[in-house]
Amino acid sequence: MAEHPPNYTDYLRLGDLLELQGGLEQNEKELIPDELLFIVVHQALELWFKIVLRELRLARNHLCVEEVPEESVPHVVHHLRRINRVFELAIEHFKVMETLTPQDFLGFREKISPASGFQSHQMREMEILLGIDSKRRLKYGKVDPIEHLQGLAKKSKGGDKAWSRIEAALEETSLQEALRGWLYRTPIHGSQPGDEGDEAKVDQFISRYLTQFDALMDRQCARLLKDLPEAGNVADRFEQSKASAKAYLQADEVDAAERSRARRIRAGLLFIESYRTLPLLAWPRMLVDTVVELEEMMLIWRNRHARMVERMIGRRVGTGGSSGVDYLDKTTSIRIFTDLWAVRTVLLPAQVLPELESPEFYGFAQ
Repeated sequence: MAEHPPNYTDYLRLGDLLELQGGLEQNEKELIPDELLFIVVHQALELWFKIVLRELRLARNHLCVEEVPEESVPHVVHHLRRINRVFELAIEHFKVMETLTPQDFLGFREKISPASGFQSHQMREMEILLGIDSKRRLKYGKVDPIEHLQGLAKKSKGGDKAWSRIEAALEETSLQEALRGWLYRTPIHGSQPGDEGDEAKVDQFISRYLTQFDALMDRQCARLLKDLPEAGNVADRFEQSKASAKAYLQADEVDAAERSRARRIRAGLLFIESYRTLPLLAWPRMLVDTVVELEEMMLIWRNRHARMVERMIGRRVGTGGSSGVDYLDKTTSIRIFTDLWAVRTVLLPAQVLPELESPEFYGFAQ
């Protein structure tokens, strides 16, 4: 007997999918009014997180090789842009959630407890793959989210499978690590790691850049003091800016054993941002911009989530026992790609950049 041709319902397994909104009762007819909306929105978000995880790994895999071919960089940008558009869409989900009134939500909130978005293993997997380490992972009270998920593995249906994904992610190279390895190999004035005299070339680039940066700060300070003599301790602030720029580019806060590598990573990033109009740097600077946008979209998503929750429940304790909105607000302070944000503080206008050496290295291939 011939098989039936594929159809829309079977391909998407809609029969199974549309039976998954029954909540704890496993029966939509027994749901409290508006609870179906809450379930559908959160299930939709988790499906989008599934896409994000796939795209993160694809982008990471392109970067996580010894030498990244130039033709691979557009693929990284493509995958990261898709993630950004997913987050853009995920932010809009909160508009639908806000059609719930506070009392609508309170009608079924109590029965959910102690379930909480804090327990989303896909969100934690996403954070791990991006590069949030244990030191920056935000706890609520004394509860570490990863340890909490490990404990849930034995208590929830499918918990073991979810925990195995977390364990695997903890062993993987993060996007942050892969990106740092790629930035480390940035050619600076035509010099790459392993080339003779590369460290001296990097030192020279940083030194000349800081000279130009200090001169710019001095000019801006002098102008402010001339036009606004009452500006107070503005001179001290400009001196602090100069000192901070030097400390950042010299990686003073990094352990001595890792400092040389960190300096070259930051110098490579600064070189891409500074000479971004060069043909060879066109895709690299788009990659950097797209990673910054990714983290920005995540921060906007977190903030929008917090505002939606505050609109619904005010400052109540979270269903999982967290401080609720206060906890969510703290998540908006987390930064993963810290160098990509920090480098913007030391950027120079194009007209005062140190002169580019070996410009032919960065031109179009003949």
